[in-house]
Amino acid sequence: MNIKPILQTKLYGLNQIFNEIVNLSNSNKLPNKILFSGSKGSGKSTLAYHLINYIFSINENHPYNIKLNEISVQNNSFKLIKNGSHPNFHLIDLIEDKKNIEISQIRNMINYANKSSFNNRPRFILIDNVENLNINSLNALLKIIEEPNKNVFFILIHNDNKKIIKTLKSRCLPFKINLTFDQSINIANHLLNENIFELLNNDLINYYAKPGDYISLVNFSKENQINLNEFNLKKFLLLLIEENYYKKNNFVKLNIFNYIELYFLKIFNQSTNKSKISSFYTKFINKINYARKFNLDYESLFMEFKSKILNE
Repeated sequence: MNIKPILQTKLYGLNQIFNEIVNLSNSNKLPNKILFSGSKGSGKSTLAYHLINYIFSINENHPYNIKLNEISVQNNSFKLIKNGSHPNFHLIDLIEDKKNIEISQIRNMINYANKSSFNNRPRFILIDNVENLNINSLNALLKIIEEPNKNVFFILIHNDNKKIIKTLKSRCLPFKINLTFDQSINIANHLLNENIFELLNNDLINYYAKPGDYISLVNFSKENQINLNEFNLKKFLLLLIEENYYKKNNFVKLNIFNYIELYFLKIFNQSTNKSKISSFYTKFINKINYARKFNLDYESLFMEFKSKILNE
């Protein structure tokens, strides 16, 4: 299943926030700077696209269905945004293989924001992964959002695994997105139209995971023809390490350390020698941070984890 937010025509679990912002828009009180903050995979970007479509489609054919929280695939604005050709929409996100949003992206956005709108309708600038702005990009952004041009609205998406500076937060109306475990499971089930508990071993159900995490895990299992209902956490980690999935699959690359932490927590709770587990965990995390800092290969780390913790 493709879980790109730009393609999600149904909104689940975030109706309250959506309706709150819609009411502001209907009252001509929509703030020109909005910040959606929360865990990766919690639906922040999907929420943004639904809000933008609601506003763009009001006077169009096939407008947004507010009762069902649904975008019509026949709607012209939906089609244009999907194809990257909507004149009143500008997207900034991390470029593939880049670690930061670059100053050139912000400069292009500023040029766009300073141009006159040909139809005098609202223009939206969506900036995803704002936590990855470098210092130059951030300073340039702060200048433009302090006093944006008329009818220009900024929506910033913040994955709160990293902090952003207070100066940026203070310029925006913030919305914190928190999903309970039950909400995450319910949203994932809706999107997949399947039952997560029938697709995944209970050992792989992380109570801190978000809908996007579960869907990506299911997609990984289907793409590689792996029945994850038969894999406990230890067996799953052995598979990822022995088959080098952390090198060739982006989902695994981004999430393998989450599963390692989950495994450490599991064996810590079961161990009679908690100090030994805690000591190895601390050293292991320090080595991971060192490898990340200097962009080193993780293979030796995983081999050590496999032999000392997985005992294989």
